[in-house]
Amino acid sequence: MPRLASLVLLAVLVITSVSAQSQSFWGQCGGIGFTGPTTCVSGATCEVINEWCFCPIGYIRYKLNGILIRFFQCIPDASSVAPTSTVSTVSISSTTTVPSPTATVTGFVKTSGIKFTLNGKPFTVVGANAYWVGLMGYGVPDMMTAFRDIAATGGSVCRTNGFNEVTVPDGVAYYQSWSGSTPTINTGANGLQNFDNVVAAAKANGIRLIVTLESTGGMDVYVNQILGQGQPHDFFYTNPTVIAAFKNYVKTFVTRYLNEPGILAWELANEPRCLGTTNTGSGTCSISTISTWIQEISSFIKSIDPNHLVAVGDEGFFNEPGNPTFVYQGFQPSLGIDFAANLNISTVDFGTFHNYPASDSYDGASQTFGAQWIQDHAAAMKASNKPVIMEEFSVAENTIAQYTNWYSIIESTGMAGDLIWQSGSILSNGPSDPNLAVYPGSDVYTLNTQHAAALRARDGDPQ
Repeated sequence: MPRLASLVLLAVLVITSVSAQSQSFWGQCGGIGFTGPTTCVSGATCEVINEWCFCPIGYIRYKLNGILIRFFQCIPDASSVAPTSTVSTVSISSTTTVPSPTATVTGFVKTSGIKFTLNGKPFTVVGANAYWVGLMGYGVPDMMTAFRDIAATGGSVCRTNGFNEVTVPDGVAYYQSWSGSTPTINTGANGLQNFDNVVAAAKANGIRLIVTLESTGGMDVYVNQILGQGQPHDFFYTNPTVIAAFKNYVKTFVTRYLNEPGILAWELANEPRCLGTTNTGSGTCSISTISTWIQEISSFIKSIDPNHLVAVGDEGFFNEPGNPTFVYQGFQPSLGIDFAANLNISTVDFGTFHNYPASDSYDGASQTFGAQWIQDHAAAMKASNKPVIMEEFSVAENTIAQYTNWYSIIESTGMAGDLIWQSGSILSNGPSDPNLAVYPGSDVYTLNTQHAAALRARDGDPQ
């Protein structure tokens, strides 16, 4: 976990203009060190939202140096906020109560060489992962808090989950349920209508989403339910019935947001590999197996959605036989990933890689490895003439020194951007997911703010 610093309360992004006397919808109206308006505009009530605590893992909740700290926010009455309209092909539910956006989110992000563009001008991809924001049953106020905390660092993008496969719905948000071999896409309030709220809350804070459409564990659900428990994981990439089921889900999800500028890109899967989380492999999976699947699914998405970018969502393994380091051995039967080759697929718009140098999957590499990993992906980026982002990364030791070095390399090599793992927020029921989360007020949060400003300045980003 990053070393956490003293609490710094950040001003909340407001939804309408703020008068000198009253705070607007969702605006901060109280808290330690707060000197702004303490009353709310008509139709909203100033309520205690969070009892803030920036504490180490294990959380001594609600305490910071023995002081109880509260955060107040102007919460609209149920009748005060109209649903956000959408330009997607599927209408937002009439029960959705997302406030109108404060930031203008129009146009679709494109690529030009190794850079991203928006409306013909540079667009910097910088921000965080927040897989949890649409899956843990949070209401719109908590979603707003999560995206506000990313935006406050200068972030422009959040990567989040557009999948959750269940065999027994448990009330938490999910997007597809399975009864035997039959999947049913959940379009209800805790399904795609919930994701409508995620999109609208992100847009309200000027954040665009990179949406991942599946994961290794979800692939195993497809295989288990359609082909039988324990069938090889890599059948997800080759079995026609499984592929057809996945395409059906992708089509439903993607076309719902076909014309939605709040979506920056679709990712095929999080960290695809030949081996799954529970299922073993067939022994026949190879680089060509997954590359063929990438080409098929990315082409399929492009055929139904010409507006949004497409990426793989992989960890960035290279295919270098003879290299002694595991992450350069994408030809291994457990991996099946050739980053450079996949980046050159015509229907893949940009590349992604993950950077966890202390992880077992990196074969015990020292933390100094992370810098070389970035440089090697920057070289691949220039060779392909497509943008590449470091879309997941974290270190638990010497964090500030490591990140300062990594950010310097990203800024100097022209790397198109980065998304830290992961954003943390103090929500209505306490801290969000504690897995390596970076909370407002921490040293890493401050460093991320400085880095985002440096990247935007480098790119000439007018955002």
